[in-house]
Amino acid sequence: MLTEKTHPEKIILISYIIVVGFLILLMRLWQLQILQGEEYRKIAESNRLRIIGVPAPRGIIFDRNGIPLVKNAPYFCASLIPGEFNAASVPSLARVLNMPEEELARKIQKKGLSPFSPVRVKEGLSFKEVSFIEARRSDFPGLIMEIEVSRDYIYGGTGAHVVGYLGKLSPGQSKDPEFRDVPPEAFIGQWGIEKLYDKKLRGIAGQRMIEVDALGRELRLIKENPPVKGEDLSLSIDIALQNEAEKAFDGRTGALVALQPDTGEILGLVSSPSFNPNMFATGISNADWASLSQDKKLPMLNRAVQSQYPPGSTFKIVMAIAALEEGVLNDSTTVDCRGGISYGKWSFGCWRKTGHNTVSLHRALVESCDVYFYEAGKRLGIDRIHDYATRFGLGMETGIQLAAEKKGLIPNSRWKMEAKKSPWYLGETFVNSIGQGYVSTTPLQMAVMMSAVSSGGNIFKPLILKDSKPELIKNAGVKPGTLDIVKDYLRGVVNEPGGTGWIAKSAVTTIGGKTGTAQVVGIRRDSKFLAEQFRDHAWFVAFAPVEKPEIAMAVLVEHGGHGGSAAAPIAKKAIEAYMLSAEKKKELLNVQN
Repeated sequence: MLTEKTHPEKIILISYIIVVGFLILLMRLWQLQILQGEEYRKIAESNRLRIIGVPAPRGIIFDRNGIPLVKNAPYFCASLIPGEFNAASVPSLARVLNMPEEELARKIQKKGLSPFSPVRVKEGLSFKEVSFIEARRSDFPGLIMEIEVSRDYIYGGTGAHVVGYLGKLSPGQSKDPEFRDVPPEAFIGQWGIEKLYDKKLRGIAGQRMIEVDALGRELRLIKENPPVKGEDLSLSIDIALQNEAEKAFDGRTGALVALQPDTGEILGLVSSPSFNPNMFATGISNADWASLSQDKKLPMLNRAVQSQYPPGSTFKIVMAIAALEEGVLNDSTTVDCRGGISYGKWSFGCWRKTGHNTVSLHRALVESCDVYFYEAGKRLGIDRIHDYATRFGLGMETGIQLAAEKKGLIPNSRWKMEAKKSPWYLGETFVNSIGQGYVSTTPLQMAVMMSAVSSGGNIFKPLILKDSKPELIKNAGVKPGTLDIVKDYLRGVVNEPGGTGWIAKSAVTTIGGKTGTAQVVGIRRDSKFLAEQFRDHAWFVAFAPVEKPEIAMAVLVEHGGHGGSAAAPIAKKAIEAYMLSAEKKKELLNVQN
């Protein structure tokens, strides 16, 4: 108590101290209740409420006939809420999870973690592991099981370069506003259709608010926002065609593209070798990724779109059309083939060393006479050849969105001067006239060319979704009569005696086409000990039925040798699979109705 002897100064000092104390208390209360009130309210709620994300079922991807190519699969994860978990239980929990103690401790002690947000400690659990952990979960407060949606790719590597695969957000993607609503541990499309249409397929995740007790046991459901399933997609590809084509490659390297001539829809797209997207479905291991990325055959490369090759004798289709249109040759013009020609000190041979004797344009295409097309190239000149090749979509991007495509090259005299600082020579025209030299194309471009030849010259943008509105890029501007003549000659390549594509002759439909053998290096083709990497590339381009084309195609087998023996049988199997009825296709694929 204060006495009469207490000095007034002391009374004033004590009063100041009391006032300051009250002010500090008031400021602290203001800080706790006003500034940080919402934060502490959430923490208090988290002590009794748990918010669990509910992943949305991803949309299913179907082929053009309604056959599912994927199905959703659960992806189980064990997670911990650090604020509810007793760190002394790390050794025993590590044994239950069958993981190293050090790894578990590192994950739950990571800096910056919220004590009330789940931390994933083990992913990709099997049903057996989930059952084992669930039976012991009550011993570990804060331990919860989470479920994500992953994929099961029904046909494995078949169509992998089209369908694609899922993966977790990369560091760059996690900062992208496009993925701001995607949980950091969710799977998103990282390749092919899964990536191109990820937002449609992804759906909208839901939430469940659950009341829990002090041990983390669920008491009751407070509130639920159900997830919204992603949109289903029907692709333009025919999985029966795709499956038969990939089997026909039988491990060889190459590509196939099949198109619907009057719409541009992609009926099949093969890049061989392929990869199994199921390797990515639950997170690819370092060993598996190293195996894929270091494979010298480059299974992750989409050869149909991203690789460029000399088209070889398939380029003679463009040469025939150009020669007829320009009037430098007609269907009765003949050339005498004695196995090659000489130009100055250079010789340009025909693939048949004994020659074809006297041939017309018809027989020149059917038997693929090089000498005839040397003459055609001489009369046309490289600039007119360039004009007609580009009219049919060669040497330019098609606009496909599936992958970053290569452009290829169709040379002309201007290009030679700009790129090589040299004029164009007639000898180069001879070589380019048979699809060698500087000419390079992609399998997709060759399929577009065949589609245009079979559909009146129409060039469509390649489309990957069924029933998409056709996008006509241009018309090649060639007389219908010219195309009819060439199509008839291409029928002969497969169906007439002496035709280089006779192996593709079918009892199911009438196939027209053209073989091609593209030289890789300038060495003797008949070498008995030629290493595979030096062997010629094998081409076959085709369409069917000749009378009313429903499918156009290009097949390339790297280092396959002759187009007639290596590529034509693949095209035949793919076309015949496409011509099957819907029920027969299901039988072929062993699909249950």
